[in-house]
Amino acid sequence: MATDIVPELLENIQRDFNTAISRNGKLQSIQAMIEKGTATYKQANEYAVEVGEILAQTFKVHIKSDVLPDGKMYYNIAERILNPTLSNNHIIVARVSAEIQGNLNRSVGLGLKGIAPAVNQFRVDSIINRVVAEEVFDDVAWILQEPIVNFTQSIVDDTIKTNVEFQGESGLSPRIMRSAHGHPPCDWCRSMEGVYKYPDVPEDVYKRHDRCRCTVEYDPGDVRRQNIWTKEWSG
Repeated sequence: MATDIVPELLENIQRDFNTAISRNGKLQSIQAMIEKGTATYKQANEYAVEVGEILAQTFKVHIKSDVLPDGKMYYNIAERILNPTLSNNHIIVARVSAEIQGNLNRSVGLGLKGIAPAVNQFRVDSIINRVVAEEVFDDVAWILQEPIVNFTQSIVDDTIKTNVEFQGESGLSPRIMRSAHGHPPCDWCRSMEGVYKYPDVPEDVYKRHDRCRCTVEYDPGDVRRQNIWTKEWSG
């Protein structure tokens, strides 16, 4: 009977990930800002990128063709490794983002707690299905690099979307404003420019492709505008 490599592999990944998280000065600095109530969604995104990169680097160290049976990432291995590790990233980043949202709500006089979004299982399953599609894992190892960071960043965007929808359903009148940037911005980003009033907000307003520099602002219903990624107010 073949040896089940998952328990030891997962234990090593989780051990190194937790060690790197606990020693990361940038994450500690952002956590201190959260506790002081000064962190914004800019810090939430920085936190997400850092956590995503730590997990991606841990995967790079531990998951290679030469440790996998026949050099292939089989579904039963991918599912048992990626589901718990990506779900853990979700828990970490969703908690931080919801705390930041709650602080920001209070800073503008809204007595609402920040809401953590549900895990996007579709994205998790998509990564799993893609990484098992090749006969040789090393040919698809890149899926466990930048896409892992992108997945982790998406947790912040999901937090924004969840809270905007909740506030709209609570009787507020939030608007979403998206502006295209870049040198030059791509056609898709240009097509998404505009002002959208809840509930008529297209799903794509919250999405970002790799290296997207678009700005999305959230207007809570008064004369001020707030960038939903940086949480900076403008008049």
